[in-house]
Amino acid sequence: MRNVSINLLDHTPRPVVAIGTDYSHGQLLPFHTHRRAQLLYGATGVMQVRTHDGNWVVPPQRAVWIPPGVAHEVLMLGVSTRSVYIEPGTVDLGTRCQVISVSPLMRHLLMEAVEVPLAYELEGRDGVLIGLLLHELARSAPLPLHIPLPSDGKLLALCQNFLRQPNAHQSPQHWAEQLHISLRTFNRLFRQQTGLSFSQWRQQACVVLALARLAAGEAVTRIALDFGYESPAAFSTMFRRMLGQAPSVWLEAAN
Repeated sequence: MRNVSINLLDHTPRPVVAIGTDYSHGQLLPFHTHRRAQLLYGATGVMQVRTHDGNWVVPPQRAVWIPPGVAHEVLMLGVSTRSVYIEPGTVDLGTRCQVISVSPLMRHLLMEAVEVPLAYELEGRDGVLIGLLLHELARSAPLPLHIPLPSDGKLLALCQNFLRQPNAHQSPQHWAEQLHISLRTFNRLFRQQTGLSFSQWRQQACVVLALARLAAGEAVTRIALDFGYESPAAFSTMFRRMLGQAPSVWLEAAN
């Protein structure tokens, strides 16, 4: 199925409903929920997903898992999507969103899934195809493309300020002083609230924010300097350590 709302097909008596949709550049899908879980795959372009728990950037040819009932908004940047909406309990990838890698096999299965009839034969070829897709999904690997946000109001404000103006050298001591707590208390609070150490969160935030800017066509040098890195090489080293590829490789995939 193509360019159809899941709301019209949600009660189809099949475990999976697959829909392909083309979006205009910059189109925003405001906060909404689905009864089914959603695997949202971008064949082209970049998606920015936001929930009340954090932010995710989904590069080209990756996908984001959105559990059932999770409110989310999505900014589409030149994206053609393939979505599979999955009955709750069919596949369990957790109760929080996550960006996942997409194997070459899964990619072909996703592209093919949108072509199968809505009421596909469960025991036929199309049912086997959907079943294999679910197996591939269950074994997919998560990617560190999430910026978790704390629930503590004062700490949340600091995190949001950082996301507006990232600085790779901002210290935990500086944040602790703004919160009027000791460094030890700050480090404990930060990990409790985000699941990451401050340095891990800062680095992960820089990578995720950089991906969005790379997708918009910005130069690596400009991004590196804006984020406080001494040189593009230093930024590229950090980026490669986090994602296994240089920024230029990701930039080529986005174009």
